[in-house]
Amino acid sequence: MDSRLRSVGVVLAGGVGSRVGLGVPKQLVTVAGRTILEHTIAVFEAAPEIDEVVVLMTPGFAGRVRELVERAGFRKVTQVVEGGASRTESTWRALRALGAEECDVLLHDAVRPLLEPRIITECVRALRTHQAVEVAIPSSDTVLVAASGAEGEVIGEVLDRSRLRRAQTPQCFRLSVIREAYERALADPDFSRLPATDDCGVVLRYLPDVPIHLVPGSERNMKITHPVDLEIAERLFQLPVAPVAAVPGALDGRSVVVFEGSGAVGEGVAELAGRHGARVRVFSRAGDGVRVEDQESVAGALALAGRIDHVVDATGLTPGEGAGAAYAGPVSVARAAHPHLRDSGGGLLLLGPGPAAPAGAVVTALARALAAEWAADGIRVNCVTPGAGDVAAGPVARAALGLLTSKLTGRVVDAGLTGR
Repeated sequence: MDSRLRSVGVVLAGGVGSRVGLGVPKQLVTVAGRTILEHTIAVFEAAPEIDEVVVLMTPGFAGRVRELVERAGFRKVTQVVEGGASRTESTWRALRALGAEECDVLLHDAVRPLLEPRIITECVRALRTHQAVEVAIPSSDTVLVAASGAEGEVIGEVLDRSRLRRAQTPQCFRLSVIREAYERALADPDFSRLPATDDCGVVLRYLPDVPIHLVPGSERNMKITHPVDLEIAERLFQLPVAPVAAVPGALDGRSVVVFEGSGAVGEGVAELAGRHGARVRVFSRAGDGVRVEDQESVAGALALAGRIDHVVDATGLTPGEGAGAAYAGPVSVARAAHPHLRDSGGGLLLLGPGPAAPAGAVVTALARALAAEWAADGIRVNCVTPGAGDVAAGPVARAALGLLTSKLTGRVVDAGLTGR
């Protein structure tokens, strides 16, 4: 029996994004084919350690977020709560919405959509032995303390950079601990005059005997604050990322079609999907005469499969397939699969060669372009490559399974990368 406390991801999306200057809350701005908020929720949705997700949204936009959650199929989201007039009030509303039952709470800024799964894993693990956890990274800049001079500011002190850390999120707590800290803060008349800038600051001030454990963050886990950050995030989404863990039960009863399943990678994906509860149909040139470069041939095969939730094209990693199939196959499969995936709200997964192969760049670019184009149809598109190294079929197939069971889109996963 699993005796651990439930882990709840709280996505704090209560800001208005005035510094971005786009007239809508910045968490609803589209980056890499999806709103920032969708990217962020998807990371928690895909994390096997997370049992539940609660979203705090800017007042007046909660209904829009509920529609977004339903359209994207985020099954872990149990509540969408309107935020307050301040970060403090929004967090307090989230804590009240969680009820009385003890749990572990991960409070995360919605505008940090590039959160890595590894960080969630380490935070949940740290909460087994610590009551408060902060994510932070070393400071690469020298930090100065300014002092008043005769003609303006002067350097008053140069801080020891080796001891400085830049705070990120999630900030994680035992529910009873963070709730008590906020109860004490809200009862303090001076708190409104000098509020804490984040949740760890509240614990540090009002529960000073509770140590706050540090978990290493990541430079990728940036906060989108200014217009230039949108451009940076767009580029970061284009970089290959590490594989994500498979979500148990996510493929139960789902239909998965694998093209060019005669190779080791295609066979591996089909086998893993089947073991995770999917109904799998495999087509190949050798076994069924299906030519992936011929859209009509692909469409005919799909017509035999009934409802289709996921389509996997392994052409790029199947030995013996010529250059024509490697380039044209993913395009033909995508075109033929689109109406089926639009009806099911499913996903397309392209398996392509690494960056050294010319077709690799084509497949990854196609996946990103389709992810943006098909987002309005509710279709997720991702890509897995073996990366620059010599990666065996097994890790590639496992990386593919992780994406099939996730709600991520627009991701290019390098099967050779680790979570670090």
